[in-house]
Amino acid sequence: MADATAAQPTRWGLAAKLFAVLILLGAVAVLITGILGYVRARDALEQTIFNQLTATRESKAQQITIYFRTIRNDMRLLSSSKMVVDAMRGFREAVDELDAQPVPDDIRKKVIGWYEKDYMPMVRRLLGPKTPLDDFLPSGAAAYFLQDWYIVENPHPKDRRKLTDVAGEGAYSKLHATYHPLLRTAALTLNFADLLLIDPRTGRVIYTVEKEAEFGTSLRAGPYRTSNLAAAAAHCGHAPDPSMTCLEDFADYMPADGAPQAFMAAPVIDQGVVIGVLVAQLSINEIDDIVTSGRRWRHEGFGDTGEAYLVGPDFLVRSSPRMFFENRDVYFEELKGGQTTPQDIEDIRRYGTPVLQQKADTQGTRAALGGVEGTGEILGYRGIPTLASWGPVRIPGVNWALIVKLDASEAFAPVRRLERDLLIVGGVALIVVLVTGAWLSRSLLGPLRELTAGVRRFAAGDYNAHVPVRTGDEIGQLCSAFNGMVDEISEKNVLIESKNRENEELLLNVLPAPIANRLRGGEKGIADGFAEVTVAFADLVGFTAMSSEMPPAEVVELLNGLFSRFDEAARELGIEKIKTVGDAYMAVCGLPVSVPDHAARMVRMAIRMVHITREHALEYQVSMKLRVGINSGPVVAGVIGKSKYIYDLWGDTVNLASRMESGGVPDMIQVTRPVYEALKGQFTFEPRGEIEVKGKGNVEAWLLKM
Repeated sequence: MADATAAQPTRWGLAAKLFAVLILLGAVAVLITGILGYVRARDALEQTIFNQLTATRESKAQQITIYFRTIRNDMRLLSSSKMVVDAMRGFREAVDELDAQPVPDDIRKKVIGWYEKDYMPMVRRLLGPKTPLDDFLPSGAAAYFLQDWYIVENPHPKDRRKLTDVAGEGAYSKLHATYHPLLRTAALTLNFADLLLIDPRTGRVIYTVEKEAEFGTSLRAGPYRTSNLAAAAAHCGHAPDPSMTCLEDFADYMPADGAPQAFMAAPVIDQGVVIGVLVAQLSINEIDDIVTSGRRWRHEGFGDTGEAYLVGPDFLVRSSPRMFFENRDVYFEELKGGQTTPQDIEDIRRYGTPVLQQKADTQGTRAALGGVEGTGEILGYRGIPTLASWGPVRIPGVNWALIVKLDASEAFAPVRRLERDLLIVGGVALIVVLVTGAWLSRSLLGPLRELTAGVRRFAAGDYNAHVPVRTGDEIGQLCSAFNGMVDEISEKNVLIESKNRENEELLLNVLPAPIANRLRGGEKGIADGFAEVTVAFADLVGFTAMSSEMPPAEVVELLNGLFSRFDEAARELGIEKIKTVGDAYMAVCGLPVSVPDHAARMVRMAIRMVHITREHALEYQVSMKLRVGINSGPVVAGVIGKSKYIYDLWGDTVNLASRMESGGVPDMIQVTRPVYEALKGQFTFEPRGEIEVKGKGNVEAWLLKM
């Protein structure tokens, strides 16, 4: 009995030790798993955010680069147009004539009075109360005449002076009445704040759309000789290079009440000689819309504090921060304790933009302006820790940096929630380990480990993961059920993938790829407005009568072969086929992705369609001709239907294109004035005169000579 009593503590002591070891192992496992899970989750989240910020930055940098490339192309095209060359030549001669005339005393007095009453108070507020009036008065007779006609005597307020087409008298006034509506429309169409014509002989501004105080003044000896407008005109005023453009960064510009402005110039060349400089005043709002994606921060995944902004080499912003648009009161309150001076804050209020006023000197902006791309957690311009991605923006003529950031407090909010959850889960796990330690020391652990490993492999994407069935008890049954589930899911995944591929192909056959992607992304009610596209309608003349005498199978074969060749031509030219109705074919160029040469592409498409129709008619030995109508302008496009989708267009542009087709000539291509104006330098057109269009009256039309 004594021996048995002595052996009993040894047996229970071993069980207790085993239980304690299991408890210790469980606690250590929970602790290590929690710490590693926390660290890896934080690192993974941080890396994911950095990757997202970098991807967004690169996308926006590309958008900004494309924007400036588009402006450069627009300026090259506009400066080389016959309209601008003729306007430049005519305005130069007219200004020379005005300079040869004496300035009446009443005109001189009115101009001086306007400067003293309306212009100099703003100048003296910016430069000091003792700024002399004579420093800003125009020199030369022409400047007095032009400023009197178009500024002093202009019946419209300052921001609407451009509405005056006719003022004054003489050659300049006639030229202005002719060219001003065209140049004003060009500036509005291209979203330029102003268009200016500058004579390189004298540096004089001989024409502007907006009619500011620089009108008629010299950029060489006048009050604005040190402005970035003068720099842009000087850089582009000598070399007769039609591909040349000159971009000048934002700077304070006195005629715009001292607000920051940026300019892009292009030489106006006539017979190999620079006769003028065309200068565009860029729009701050256009740049803001690109950087902020139209104020849609949450739509782009920026959350509550994420944003993107541009910074120049002076560490001043070139685009407006997010808070400036969302909450002005909070924005100005935060600026008071940051890098921006009180005077700059007041200027932001006055000009309505932080550009060239707000400081953003951070580790990220310094690195990006030095040409270095990178990511990291840094102090933002508001003095708050942020996760940021930075890099330069490759725009010839300026040195800008683009920073995309998210406040660290928002970025790591999921990590803090994970930390709290891990503490709760860890405590619960320790209790579970304590209660079930004895059970875990038995043979259940082996099969469960194998099952757990199989589950993890399956969760990681190994859909062929199987576990061995070692017993016939409940654990063995569970392993067997798991294996059956894996097999069943694998079969279903194969079937689902096959169906998804079929659905993908079907959707892309019905809708353009960008629209299909938006629809798959869950977007409802897809409808967009497009400012400038080209629409074409084509119809087979006499096809209904011809098809009535043919077997149905031959009709379908003939029409399917013809339209399939049309579709192939559309794909090659980047044109979207919208639909076919009977023997009619409708297509559009310039949407859903905008292209600058949409009208030219559509005309080439129409030419191909006419030739394809002729070839097809010869192959099938039938008499068949195509009638095509083309029009350019704004449209509304969207997806219609639920069970059967269709992507369609609406608007006067579509209706007029249809009328061009129905009122056209067989085997010919008929276009409207917008198409003719856009392509008259590339294709040969024959005026057809006016044709009657239902709902529009008489409309001018042209026939393309092929």
